[in-house]
Amino acid sequence: MSAISRRHFIGSAAAASAIPLIGPPAQAQQTDWPNRSIRIIAGYPAGGQTDLFARTYGEYIRGETGQSVTVENKAGASGSVAAAEARRAAPDGYTLMFTITTTMIMNRLLIKDIPYDADKDFVIVSIMPAGSLPFVVGEKTGAKTFDEFIAYARKAEKVNIGTYGAGSYAHMAIVEMNKAYGLKMEAVHYRGEAPMWTDLAGGFIDGAHGSYGAALSVLQSGRGTAVAVSRKRMSTLPDVPSFAELGAKPRLFRLTGFQCCAVPTGTPPEIIQKLSKLLVAGGKSEKIQQLMKSFGVDDTAMTFEETQKLFKEEAPVWLESVASLGLVPS
Repeated sequence: MSAISRRHFIGSAAAASAIPLIGPPAQAQQTDWPNRSIRIIAGYPAGGQTDLFARTYGEYIRGETGQSVTVENKAGASGSVAAAEARRAAPDGYTLMFTITTTMIMNRLLIKDIPYDADKDFVIVSIMPAGSLPFVVGEKTGAKTFDEFIAYARKAEKVNIGTYGAGSYAHMAIVEMNKAYGLKMEAVHYRGEAPMWTDLAGGFIDGAHGSYGAALSVLQSGRGTAVAVSRKRMSTLPDVPSFAELGAKPRLFRLTGFQCCAVPTGTPPEIIQKLSKLLVAGGKSEKIQQLMKSFGVDDTAMTFEETQKLFKEEAPVWLESVASLGLVPS
């Protein structure tokens, strides 16, 4: 864990949930944009990964431009509340939205009468890959490797695996594992990760699939063992293979979950490019690197061009995977 711990970031965010990031710039860039304060709408609550990314990137932007940056948390409906608010903003580069894959892709199949159109209302300026998600099995399984867990799951009368929500990546991964390995694991959906990891530690479920940061206490206590990770090996779990390395064929296991910064459609291209360059540079800064490490994230912010290419290639696969779940929009 880095010198600036995840706990430090969470504590700072909770205390500053409505405080502007204002202070003297390190080196103010004299450009036409920005020449006034910037507002960031974060689609999830203070203290979570999306919020912390918004605040830390916001602080970097403030330091580089000399303009104040205010982060507002508009949580609710898997980022839809924030998106509905952000789409009404003027497309002038002074309102940014930080949100995640679910908001920009999956919600269109999960939410009835969704109050925004991600493709028409927004331009994604930069994708910040969220890192691989560990698949963690509990002590009760006796498994220390993925193959040992599969053997356990085939013999057990019933196997329950926790997810952080219906329609989530974790939910899709369980469905794909069942298909690939001939299993009948049942997905147990929680409202967020905290209760899921608590139940895994208590032995109430057999496994869980979620973020490294939230799983860390279970991993450190030995009550859970990571046996696979979603996209590629993680520097924080270097000995744990990816699903692809283990031979899993579904394309889902190669997809990139992400945080992202988006702006309302109509924002001038030159502003989008300036913002993209700021975010890419910010991703390489020491403070953001420390934040990334605390969440087990290895990949930095992508350029605008890289972002558009990745989104175009992977969004259809995400939508296909969500559709295969057969969920009724709520």
